[in-house]
Parts: sequence; C-alpha cells; structure tokens
Amino acid sequence: MADHFSGPRILFDPASDITDVFAFPSPDRPGRLVMVLDTFPAAAPTALFSDAITYRLRVRPVARAAEGTAFRVGEAEYAFDLTFAVPDQFPGGAAPVQTGTCTAPNGEQVRFRTGDETPGETAGLRIFAGPRLDPFFINLAGVLATDATEKLAFQHDAANSLQGMNVLSIVIEVATETVFGPGSGPLFAVVGETVTTGGRPVRLERMGRPEIKNVVLASKKFDPVNSDIEIRDLYNEEDAFAVGQDYAGAYRARFDANLAFFDHLDGENAWPVDEQGAHPLTELLLADFLVVDVSKPFAEDSCFEIESAVLAGRDHTTCGGRAPNDDIVDTLYTLLVHGVDGPRISDGVDRATQPATHRFPYLVAPHPNPPDVMALFAALSAPQAQEPGQEEA
Repeated sequence: MADHFSGPRILFDPASDITDVFAFPSPDRPGRLVMVLDTFPAAAPTALFSDAITYRLRVRPVARAAEGTAFRVGEAEYAFDLTFAVPDQFPGGAAPVQTGTCTAPNGEQVRFRTGDETPGETAGLRIFAGPRLDPFFINLAGVLATDATEKLAFQHDAANSLQGMNVLSIVIEVATETVFGPGSGPLFAVVGETVTTGGRPVRLERMGRPEIKNVVLASKKFDPVNSDIEIRDLYNEEDAFAVGQDYAGAYRARFDANLAFFDHLDGENAWPVDEQGAHPLTELLLADFLVVDVSKPFAEDSCFEIESAVLAGRDHTTCGGRAPNDDIVDTLYTLLVHGVDGPRISDGVDRATQPATHRFPYLVAPHPNPPDVMALFAALSAPQAQEPGQEEA
C-alpha cells in the first residue's frame, strides 16, 4: 500500500502513520499548488487528529541536475506545520469538535475546524482537515503474491484492497507566488512528515514518492547485506532532503538488490547495473520526494513522468507530482520492470472505490461503515491459490 503501515514501529502508532502524500497544480485555480497529507489508515469516520503530533508538509525548489539522473534541491524551504487541539465537547453537541492551527512558512497562523467543508482561508492559502475516504487503490494480494512467487501475479479485474477504508486528510492549497515569493519554482519537491510536538521534535514518519517503503524496500530476501534488518523504520527517520551517511550504504544496498529483482520479473534486463552492482534507479529513488511543476496544467496519471524524462534525457511534458486518482501501482511496476516507455503493467485495479474530484478539498466524504482492517489482513495473509488469469496485463 502506498505508505500504509510502512514498518513495524508505525503499526503501534496509527495516528502518526502517513498513508499518502499528493502534490499537484490546482485543477481550477491556476498558479496554486495543492498538497495532501493522509494519515491514520483504516480510520473510523469519527477519528480525530493527535494533539501530540505535528503534521508537516515541506516544500523546496528543485531543478534537474546538470548531469546524471538526479535533482538539485534548493536550500530555501517552505514548511507548513499543522497542530490540533484536544477536542471540545459542547453541551448538546453530537460529536467532539476539534480545532487546528496551520503555521505557514512566514509564521502566520491560520486556525480552522476539522471536518468543516468551508475551508480555513487567508491570503494565498486555504486548508481542510478531517476524515475522508482513502483515495488509494491497489491489488495488494497481487503485490504480495508477486513478492512470494517471484513472478508477476496480478489478476485482471481484481478488487481494490482498500475499498471502503478511511483516512484522516490534510489538504492545503497554496498560491505559490504569494506564499513562496515571486519567481519561486515552477519546479518543487514535496515531502510529508509526522513529528512529535514540543521539546526536541522527533521525526516519526516521512513520505515522498508512493510505494518506496512498502514495495521497493520492503522485502529482505534479495538483500545480501541487510537481510536481517527492518530498514523501513530507519528510513522513516531520515530527512528526505539530506539522507544521513550512517545508513546510506544500507539503503543503497537494499535499493540495488530489490530493484534488480523487479527488473528480472519479465525475464528481460531493462536496467543494467554498473561494475559495482549499482542500479540506475537507486540514486534517483533514494532522493525520496515528489517533484511537481506548477507551471504545467493539472494532469492525472503524471506521477513519475518528470523522473522518467530525467532518466530518458528529455524534457518533461506534464506537471508530474501525484494526483489522488493516479494509478501509481501500474506506473511504478511498469517503470521498475519494463523501464522508461515500456509496455504498461496493470495490477488489475484501475480506480478508487470513489474517485477524487477536481474541486477542493478533492477527497470525498468518509465511508460511514468502513470494513474491519484486521479481517482484511487475515484474508491477505492466508495462502493464495494460483487462479486462472494470474498474469502480467
């Protein structure tokens, strides 16, 4: 799943668990960057944000590096910190009311009420926070079977494993010229984080691109260096814009080993490694942030297009980033297995339970009776029989 339950430690603190990060130009308000931070997988429709966590979205200007398949990240940073108060129960009220505060990059604070469909808004900034239907869609059984059998095991017309699930969402729309300053961008790197509030903040989790932890880094069995390490917990602590050197070698070894596994799923070699065994995608993916171009019009299914253009040595043509309706599982497997411009791989799930809209706050209302997540995991962990039609699409 995109970043749901991405490591053993985060399982014990679902309030800090980032499920998805999205970044895309506003479909109906040109010149504005939309960022979405989803947390708390399998949330109840009445779930509330933690008052002990800072929910953070970090933005930096970025440019294509002069050489190689990498990006050059600027030093200027625009951070949006969101904190939430202990909910209040008013006499006669049907449910607790929770207020939140967004601290903008210039220090200005915007207050809002969670679940309020009328967004909190100030000059160049508007905000929504509250329960929403989880927009992510995936054939998780096929992903797990692919890892277990070491063969592509996706089925046509598979069911969305997250059907009916909810999350807690934060949606921020930013007028980049107003908030970041004239001449900023148009290319930005975006990362979402959850951090402890007060004292010395500790990064609990962070996310940039989807499925880096749960697909690319998750399996231990192909990594001859770190086969006994749950590397995702360490990876969650890192600054996406400045990965520390203590474990950088371990991350690279895991990327190299697992990316080679994906490349060989079709029996072909789309990504030849170098003399040291370094995979061509490792450095690009280790710099783990979404890259979005706000000068381009909104487009769905444009995730990884900017990265693919860098790899191919050509100009990008879309906004990149990631929109809620992006079929990212298909896009990622296609890139890992078939390379840039390879034939499309489908996991058999092409859309969400209820697709996101093109109007703020984009994500739709939560499901009133979400399924039991433990029952889902029990079903997925049961032995999977090979069925007719399990194949690469």
